[in-house]
Amino acid sequence: MIPVARPFLGEEEIAAVAEVMQSGMLAQGEVVTAFEEEFAAYCETKHGVAVNSGTAALHAALLALGIGPGDEVIVPSFTFIATATSVSMCGARPVMVDVEPSTYTIDPEAVRSALSPATKAVIGVHLFGQPFDIDPVLKICEEKGLVLIEDCAQAHGATYRGKKVGGFGDVGCFSFYPTKNMTSGEGGMVTMDDAELASHIRRIINHGQSDKYLHTELGYNFRMTNIGAAIGRVQLGKLDAMNARRVANAEWYNSHIQSQGIATPVTRPGATHVYHQYVLDVDEECPLSRDGLMAYLREKDIGSAVHYPMPVHRQPLYAENGNGDSCPISDSASQHVLSLPVHPGVGREECLYIAEILNGVK
Repeated sequence: MIPVARPFLGEEEIAAVAEVMQSGMLAQGEVVTAFEEEFAAYCETKHGVAVNSGTAALHAALLALGIGPGDEVIVPSFTFIATATSVSMCGARPVMVDVEPSTYTIDPEAVRSALSPATKAVIGVHLFGQPFDIDPVLKICEEKGLVLIEDCAQAHGATYRGKKVGGFGDVGCFSFYPTKNMTSGEGGMVTMDDAELASHIRRIINHGQSDKYLHTELGYNFRMTNIGAAIGRVQLGKLDAMNARRVANAEWYNSHIQSQGIATPVTRPGATHVYHQYVLDVDEECPLSRDGLMAYLREKDIGSAVHYPMPVHRQPLYAENGNGDSCPISDSASQHVLSLPVHPGVGREECLYIAEILNGVK
């Protein structure tokens, strides 16, 4: 079976972990600090704060930015649910809005339509490795005095108008889950330019400590370990090469998949797509339904996945949130998307085989 996702690890990561294990310094320490500095430099931001998950990155960032009960935060409905639940964890209300039909990223006009006196922030998701249209969303936030949070969990190294994501908003929040473009096993990072905000996030992720055993606010244990950071540092050094493999595989698919009712992904003009996922749109003209095509690929030993089968506004958790039928493009996308293997472990022969199978669908 060609897996739809797989971490790309080697002897360097094993050696880095072994070095930490031999040092005896397993928890947060100098290796984490080095990873924070290197990742911030890569993203062209002044600060990075390492955490234990992408969800923790969002949660801690929202808290540090003052989001709490009575506040509303606008989020896209077509995303992984953590984009919304991180808002709920702060006691605030996520307001789900629709996405653009071509990129599946947050629709700036939908953001403007959802504004209310309670709106305090917008979370834009760089979905599947594709940057959302930052400029118009940033303009809305500047006009209304709103916080902009970039959810970069799927877009390490992606660029918008020549600049890497993670440095446009007040914060950028990354995930290092094993299937992401780079991994630390589990983990995440918050990037920003504001030194005071970075310090506040550091307090939140370390039990609200301003000094050893001096707790000045409610905090959490969201720290990254030296073990995770050691993996992350090696992976960061490989990131551009791994992304290049993803892009090469995606471009090959784009030029070779020619099957009725199957549309290949598009890249926003002025952006670099790093293909965390390579997502097809399977419409009614395809001889097989989306789920039928998925089953057919499985029979041919090709892994695939649906990201995501239910938009956030349809989740039972948010049934009472008042979004109703407000996100028709998200509803449609959930019925038509299908992800193919695009990770760096997929070779050209496998790409050829996958394209041939898809092109032979009848």
